[in-house]
Amino acid sequence: MKKSVSLLLALSVLGLTACQSVDFPTSTDDLSEVSVVAPLFPEETEPTETEAVPDPRADFADPNGEVCILFTSDVHCGINEGFGYAGLYDVRENLERQGYATILVDDGDSVQGGVVGMLSEGDEIIELMNALEYDVAIPGNHDFDYGADRFMELVGMADFPYVSCNINREGLMMFDAYTIVEAADISIAFVGVTTPYTITSSTPGIFQDEDGNYIYDFLGDENGEALVTAIQCAVDDARADGADYVFLMAHLGEGAQCEPYTFNTIISNTTGIDAFFDGHSHDRDIVTINNLNGEPVTRYAVGTRLEEIGYLYISPDDGITDAGVWAWENSVSAPDLLHIDNVINDMVNEDFAEVESVYGEVITNIGYNLLIYDPTALDENGNPVRMIRRAETNLGDLCADAVRFYTGADIALLNGGGIRCNIDAGDVTLSDIMNVLPFNDSICVVEATGQQILNALEWGVRLVPDENGAFFQVSGISFDVDPSIPSGCGADDNGFFTGVSGTRRVQNVMVAGEPIDPDATYTVAGWDYPILQNGDGQTAFDGCNVIAPDIAIDSEVLVDYIENTLGGELGEDYGNPYGQGRITILEE
Repeated sequence: MKKSVSLLLALSVLGLTACQSVDFPTSTDDLSEVSVVAPLFPEETEPTETEAVPDPRADFADPNGEVCILFTSDVHCGINEGFGYAGLYDVRENLERQGYATILVDDGDSVQGGVVGMLSEGDEIIELMNALEYDVAIPGNHDFDYGADRFMELVGMADFPYVSCNINREGLMMFDAYTIVEAADISIAFVGVTTPYTITSSTPGIFQDEDGNYIYDFLGDENGEALVTAIQCAVDDARADGADYVFLMAHLGEGAQCEPYTFNTIISNTTGIDAFFDGHSHDRDIVTINNLNGEPVTRYAVGTRLEEIGYLYISPDDGITDAGVWAWENSVSAPDLLHIDNVINDMVNEDFAEVESVYGEVITNIGYNLLIYDPTALDENGNPVRMIRRAETNLGDLCADAVRFYTGADIALLNGGGIRCNIDAGDVTLSDIMNVLPFNDSICVVEATGQQILNALEWGVRLVPDENGAFFQVSGISFDVDPSIPSGCGADDNGFFTGVSGTRRVQNVMVAGEPIDPDATYTVAGWDYPILQNGDGQTAFDGCNVIAPDIAIDSEVLVDYIENTLGGELGEDYGNPYGQGRITILEE
């Protein structure tokens, strides 16, 4: 169940004052009827020399014997968005004031995706998670983006365990498969699992030795059997270890791009999992399906950037009594809207003060939004459609033009998965640019044949109308896509492109107004991630003549294009959210 929480944090803040008796609801269906008449922030006075400093936990209720598990996922450094970490802190503290024992867990992709994480290579995010007293986390694919060795350093800095049952290095498991947390005399096990597509959806090279051999393994295979086996073994071991409940913490996702490693495959082929907390695909879907024994198991997802917080209540007498998500639906974050004041908010403000000092410069002002999400469309589950990974967008056009003009290449191809957030109308700062392009990808230029370009495009559109991080935003080239044609792209067990058979989806390809010549050679610019490092499983450019492997960083190139090529004014060329007609998705 999804619950809108426009007033949830207001109730939480009220719960911070000893004189209030407003209970934090386990059901928020009637929040619209709540009337808040007390001041949200009563004036605080410093104790005099004769006054005793109040016990900060004096107004906490006695333990009620029940547990509330809170779960987050895909925060991607969005520490001041949605609920924000400050709001999450208040939610947890308010539950504890009512007597609940709380457990806080994260389903991956926390340390990467924004400027705060980038500046510290994840340090600041781990510090915040330590301050929030997270109990368990799992690795997400993008948690490795600063390098596999760097991620293990971050794991060592964490005051909480990372768990995952399917990551090994040279045959040795990197993490414990599960951990057991004791709360209110209940033993609760958390089993971790990370998508096998991490090898292609992070940077493939970081999982190789100096000779190019893969030394990391995520148990990928054709049908997901190896992953299912590892999960079942971990679940069984946790039960044998005394766990009363077993929850799967997954960074697997849903949709065609995640198959066969999805909750459907896992739940329907396992037993013993009480609930499935999922991440990776940034969706917000709650789905119940039967496990191998025909017993219902629910999968919960909480989107990205703290737009939702998941919850699950356990009673020692009645078992799981309630579960779902609290959704922050306001455009203004909870910390900003409610002026939340706590130790976490102080830490977040310090982090962003540093960001502002480095990246606060305004580089342009725009009268429209530059988008990765469709401005109006929602999918069948009511989630915003992330069109940057399935169709042309104005922000995709802008980024691709910047790379082509900067390099002078014939064509620019940028994988949509590397463009991470919208830019809202108004002042655009360097920080905004860094949040759009948080990976620090290098720009490269190669010489490729028309046939290689056609193969690369085909791999990018293979899942349309579903999303795919390998979908290219383009400059200097245009084409049509016929989604009614089944994709003929092949892939190996790790998700690397192996070739195309049958009729192609990509049609009517034009370069500089002329049909592409499969035998001709073109200069292609883009991020090194897909072109040189096989990111997203892209192998079409293997063997190309590399003209320049490392020209500049992606964000620097975009800033240069805006300031110098465009003279600081975007004008109306990029005003259409659906772009300039470079990619046409034909009607099915």
